[in-house]
Amino acid sequence: MSGEAEAAGADPFTLDVLREGFAAITDEMFVALQRTSQSPIIYEVLDFGVGVSDASGELVAQGNGVAGFLGPLGDAISETIARHPRLEPGDVIIANDPYAGGGTHLSDVALVRPVFWEQELIGFAAAKGHWTEVGGKDPGSWTPDSADVYAEGLQLPFVHAFRAGEPVGDLRAILAANSRLPAMTLGDLSAQAACLEVAERRLRELCARYGAPAVTAAMAGVLDRSERLSRLALAGLRRGEYTASDFTDSDGLGNGPFGVQVRVEISPNGVTCDFTGSHGQVPGPVNCTWSGLVSGVRTVFKAITDPAEPATDGWFRPLEIICPEGTIFNARRPAPVAAYFEATEMASDLVWRALAPAFPDRLTAGSFVSVCSTSLALTHPDSGEPALLVEPQPGGWGASVAADGEHGLVSVGDGETYVIPVEVAEQRYGVRVERFGFDIAEGAGAGRRRGGRGLVREYRILSDQAELTVAWGRHQFPPWGAAGGRDGSPNYVEVIRDGSRLGPRFGKASRLRLQRGDLVRLVTGSGGGYGEPREREPGLVLADLRDEIITRREASEVYGISRDDS
Repeated sequence: MSGEAEAAGADPFTLDVLREGFAAITDEMFVALQRTSQSPIIYEVLDFGVGVSDASGELVAQGNGVAGFLGPLGDAISETIARHPRLEPGDVIIANDPYAGGGTHLSDVALVRPVFWEQELIGFAAAKGHWTEVGGKDPGSWTPDSADVYAEGLQLPFVHAFRAGEPVGDLRAILAANSRLPAMTLGDLSAQAACLEVAERRLRELCARYGAPAVTAAMAGVLDRSERLSRLALAGLRRGEYTASDFTDSDGLGNGPFGVQVRVEISPNGVTCDFTGSHGQVPGPVNCTWSGLVSGVRTVFKAITDPAEPATDGWFRPLEIICPEGTIFNARRPAPVAAYFEATEMASDLVWRALAPAFPDRLTAGSFVSVCSTSLALTHPDSGEPALLVEPQPGGWGASVAADGEHGLVSVGDGETYVIPVEVAEQRYGVRVERFGFDIAEGAGAGRRRGGRGLVREYRILSDQAELTVAWGRHQFPPWGAAGGRDGSPNYVEVIRDGSRLGPRFGKASRLRLQRGDLVRLVTGSGGGYGEPREREPGLVLADLRDEIITRREASEVYGISRDDS
C-alpha cells in the first residue's frame, strides 16, 4: 500500500474495491453513450472511447470500442487543464484539434468534464467519439483528397460546450450550421455529455461512501499498480533491438508510396520505438499527428506485455516514442489528416513486424491492417431524406506460429468495433446488401498456419445517385507472411455497372459518382501465412477444403493435397 493510501486511511481491500469501481464507471459510461448516440458509427460500430482520470489528467480507467483511443483521452484531459485552469462544476470542454490534446482527425470529438467533491477537484470524465458529420468539403467530413485540414471540417479548439451544466447556445448553433446532419450532430453532443454526467454521479457516490481522500489515493494506487505490472511483464521479455521498414500506399492525391521505418529497443528500463527516418508529412490526408502515433504504438506495447490487464496511463510509463515533427507519423498543422488512421495502423504494423520474430507466440504475421474506411452519401429511395453510411470494413488477420489467422475481424486500431449490420444498412440507408461473405483469394496467406480470409461486402445502389468515398491502405502492398508463409492479398474496391467493372480496382476514391443499379464491391485482404505451406497437416488442408476456405486447385498446387488423399 502506498504512503498516500496509508495517509488516507484506506486499506488494500478498499483500494481494490475502488479500483473495480472506476472500471465499473467507465463500463456504465460506455453503455450510456452507446444507447443514446444518434450515429450508427457510434451505437452500432462502437467507434468511441470513454475514461476517468485523476485530477492531473492521468487515466485510471477507460472503456474503448476503438483501440486507437489508447492515449488520446488522457491527452485531451491534460490539454483541457492547461487551457482552462479554473473550470467550474458542470463545465464541459469540447475539442477535436488534430494537433493538440489527443486529437486525431476532426471527426473524433472529445468532451471533458471536471468532477468536484465539496469544491475540491477530484478528477475528470472524458469521452471521444466519431461524429458522422462535422462539416468540411465532403459528406462525412473525411476524404482521401483533402489538401489541408481546413477542408476537412469544423475545428473545435477546447472551448466550452456547457457552462455550469447548461449548454452553450452559440456553440450548438455553430455545430448545426456547419453540419449536413445537424440533428445527428447535436444528438451525439448530448449523448457524450450525458455519459460524462453518469461518471460524475458515480464518482461522487464513491466519495460519499469512502471519502474523497480514499478515492484520490486509490487513483494514485491504480496508476502505480499498472506501472508495476507493466514493468514485471517487461522483465520477462527478450531484450534486444529490432527493426522494420515498409511502404505506405499513395496519399489520395497521386503521391507515393512512402517509405517508413522503426527501430524498437527492449531494455531493462522499458521499450523505445524510434520512427526517425520515416518519410516527411505528405500532401494527402494519410498523415497522423502525435496522438495517433502514440495510440498505434501503445496498442502493440499492450499486446506484448499483457493484453488482458486493464489499460491506464500508468501502464505506458515504461514506453518511450521518438518521432521527428513534420513526418507522416507526426505531422504539423495544417497538414491534412482526415485519413489519419492509415498512418496510425501502419505505425502499429511496423512495430508489430519488427517484434514478430522475437514474439511468435504473441504476434502474428501481417494482417490486412487498414481501417478500410467507407462512406456512401445518398438519398434514401423510400423517404427522400439524405443518408450517410460511414463504416470500417473487417479483413483477414495473419497466422501465428501456433494458430491460423482469424477471418473477418476489424483492424488492430479499431479494436472491438463492428460493421453496420446488413438489416440496419438496408433499412437506414436504403441500399441492398447482395453479398457478405469470405473472399477466397487463391494462395493468399498460405502457410503451415494459414492467414485469415478477408470479406466481400456488396452494396446495390437503389437511389438515383450516390457518392462513394473510400480510404483504404494495403491496396498496393499486401500483408506480409512470416517464416516462409506467403503474403496475403490486397484490399480493393470495384464498381460493377451493367455487368462490367467500371475502371480498375482501387483503394482510394473521393466522391465517385454512382447511379441506380451500380454494385459497389468491397473486398478486404487475407492475412499473411506462417511457415511453409507444404508443412501444413493434411487433415487441416482437407478441413479447409470442406469449409470452402481454400479451392481444390489451391489445395493441390500450394499444399500438395487433394480430396483423394483423405
